[in-house]
Amino acid sequence: MTAPARTRSSADLIRAEAPVLAHNYHPLPVVVASAEGTWVEDVEGRRYLDLLAGYSALNFGHRHPVLIEAAHRQLDQLTLTSRAFHHDRLAQFAESLAELTGLDMVLPMNTGAEAVESAIKVARKWAYEVKGVAPDQATIVVAADNFHGRTTTIVSFSTDDTARSGFGPFTPGFRIVPYNDLAALEAAVDETTAAVLIEPIQGEAGVVIPDDGYLAGVRELTRRAGCLFIADEIQSGLGRTGRTLAVEHESVVPDMLLLGKALGGGIVPVSAVVARRDVLAVLRPGEHGSTFGGNPLAAAVGSAVVGLLETGEFQRRAAELGVVLRDGLASLVGKGVVGFRARGLWAGVDIDPVIGTGREISERLMREGILVKDTHGSTIRLAPPLTITGEELRSALGTLEKVLTQEA
Repeated sequence: MTAPARTRSSADLIRAEAPVLAHNYHPLPVVVASAEGTWVEDVEGRRYLDLLAGYSALNFGHRHPVLIEAAHRQLDQLTLTSRAFHHDRLAQFAESLAELTGLDMVLPMNTGAEAVESAIKVARKWAYEVKGVAPDQATIVVAADNFHGRTTTIVSFSTDDTARSGFGPFTPGFRIVPYNDLAALEAAVDETTAAVLIEPIQGEAGVVIPDDGYLAGVRELTRRAGCLFIADEIQSGLGRTGRTLAVEHESVVPDMLLLGKALGGGIVPVSAVVARRDVLAVLRPGEHGSTFGGNPLAAAVGSAVVGLLETGEFQRRAAELGVVLRDGLASLVGKGVVGFRARGLWAGVDIDPVIGTGREISERLMREGILVKDTHGSTIRLAPPLTITGEELRSALGTLEKVLTQEA
């Protein structure tokens, strides 16, 4: 059957959303209709280079053939059983993910926020059953400017007024300390502390990279204090920074690792808590679950994602092209860029406010065929698919220079 012609314009489709969709997003005015690799196409046929990659959900690009083939094959066999039954894809997924991360056990979920919520529950239960914290007294230490999701529990320990305002009352049991401050972290940890939960690199905050030694310091501090180290690698993990995991830059192994986004290959939502055996062993039947978590389709795609990462190709690409990205951004400092932070194929770029806000620069780039996303005023984030070519990346950096140096 021939696909129906595209009869509605981008402007018409954007207008049509307003009365029927909740206004919890403010997207760029582009309506994507198809995609392949690093490129997307709107309903009018205009092509754009995607430098956001679904906030790292599309680390392997749009419709990677290996992942699409795995999904198609599974769609013809089995898509959902719920966890009421076993299915034939789950063991392979859990085995391969545990081996990739160097940990023991996997708790499969769907979204990143679910992985974070699951880790909070596991940490509290571990604190009561293993550490001996008094009932309902467990605390979790987190970092200011964090982003771990938008559920009511998670926004309870956010410092972002937009995420918090109007959504109380908030869940107790969290202590917030400055990011990248080991002294403050040590002062906040006590006998009630179940875990320290941090992002190895803070993504939503603008790709904030801690000082060398910070992650190793968190690992040593939590070990001494007898609490868990939970690393939220939902954005930073699975090749983005030039390593499989961002914590690997300091040879750190957390007690619990949170994965999502890229784990679903840009096809289905897949997340996981991967942890030491003795940590996840505190969960017993009926205490936690998910109808869709670890479903056959998710397990098939997730296994294919792990297979891609096992080759090391994508980690190498991110490391090598990360040098191109870093050097290109360094050349723009003083030409509209006032500062940047980059690791692998991930960067937060601070735009001179005189030139424009991050939103305005994003819109100008969109008009030039480049898609990025702003955050926190005058910062834009760059997180291209790890499949991007050097030529595409250099061209994009040239377009950024053009946008920054031309009159608005």
